[in-house]
Formats: sequence, structure tokens, C-alpha cells
Amino acid sequence: MLKGIHHIAIICSDYKKSKHFYTNVLGFTIIKETFREERNSYKLDLALNGSYCIELFSFPNPP
Repeated sequence: MLKGIHHIAIICSDYKKSKHFYTNVLGFTIIKETFREERNSYKLDLALNGSYCIELFSFPNPP
């Protein structure tokens, strides 16, 4: 049985929409937002109720 999860990594196809959904619709708070210039992508660390939960990634051509 699982007792906990450290975090989940999610690759999104539309960063702006995904950021809005997780923060404004689901209520996650932003821990840190990083633009990774060498990859032309964002990494967004999100928390729920103070617990780090989601690592949201964007890529120019996501899988």
C-alpha cells in the first residue's frame, strides 16, 4: 500500500492553459516557476495544502 507521494511529473502541451488549470481551477500554489532557456521550456513546482505535489513541464514539442 502507498503511504505517500513525493511528487508527480506532468508534461503539458499548453503551458499557459495548464498553469491556469492547476492554480486557478484546482487551487495549487506555485512554489517556483523556472524558464529553462536551453530547452525553451518551463518547469513549475506546485503545492497543495503546503505539500509539494506536482512538477509541471512544458516543451516545444511534447511527446
